[in-house]
Amino acid sequence: MQIHELQSNPKNRKRKLVGRGGKRGKTSGRGTKGQNARAGRKKRPEMRDRIKKLPKQRGRGKNSNKSVWTKPVIVRLGEISKLYKADEKVTPQTLVAKGICKSLKGSAPAVKILGTGELDKKLIFKGVDMSASVKAAIEKIGGAVK
Repeated sequence: MQIHELQSNPKNRKRKLVGRGGKRGKTSGRGTKGQNARAGRKKRPEMRDRIKKLPKQRGRGKNSNKSVWTKPVIVRLGEISKLYKADEKVTPQTLVAKGICKSLKGSAPAVKILGTGELDKKLIFKGVDMSASVKAAIEKIGGAVK
C-alpha cells in the first residue's frame, strides 16, 4: 500500500432536513403556530415552576431560635459540697456518676458551676467551667482548679 492509495474512513453523517427541503413537510413535525413551532424556542422547564413555589428556607428554618451550641448543665456549689468528700476530684464524669447531671448521648455533658451555696471542703475541679465567685471560694478553702 502506498500513500496515494490511503482513504479516509468517514462516518455517514445524515443532515437533519427541516421544513420544505426535508421529508417532513411544511411544519416539519412542529405542529402549527405557538411558542413550540418557533425557531430558537426556549420553554421554561416544568420543574423550575415547582421549585419556585417551594418556600425559601432562610436561617435554620423552624429551629431558628435554637442555639447552635449545646448549653452547659448548671450545677450549684451547694449540691457539690453535699455529695463530695474532701480531696475528691470534681469532673463531668464524676458528676454523672453521682447523679447530679445526666449524660448526653453516652458522654458527659459540658458543666458550669455557679456559686449558689457554700463550699466547706477542699476539692479538686477539673474540666468544668465556673463563675468567678466559685473560683474565689475554691481557692479560699485551698482547693485546686485545673
